[in-house]
Amino acid sequence: MIVKIVIGFIAGIISGLFASGGGLILVPAFVYIIKMSEEKARATSILSILPMVIVSSIFYFKFDNIDWWLALKCAVGGLIGGAIGAKLLKKISPKILKLMFIIFLTYSAIRLLFF
Repeated sequence: MIVKIVIGFIAGIISGLFASGGGLILVPAFVYIIKMSEEKARATSILSILPMVIVSSIFYFKFDNIDWWLALKCAVGGLIGGAIGAKLLKKISPKILKLMFIIFLTYSAIRLLFF
């Protein structure tokens, strides 16, 4: 129980600081520490981040850091993309998903470092 709370705590801090905690922290922790299947880990992380997002959003709102129009447009795209992504999860092998995630993280890291 303590390990699971610590994982959530770390993901919450990362989510509050960088607006990213689900896929980056929870999924690997669920898979490698808790020994959950990758498919179940992804699905569980999506639900787990909801409270983190709500709490972080309250603080971002309090400090007037939200572009509401942009958020609304992204939310519409996110609803559609989330549904498509959840359906694709069943069709793409875990190896390919890992490779895609590694490529995405590598690209993001390079962009952060050099641009």
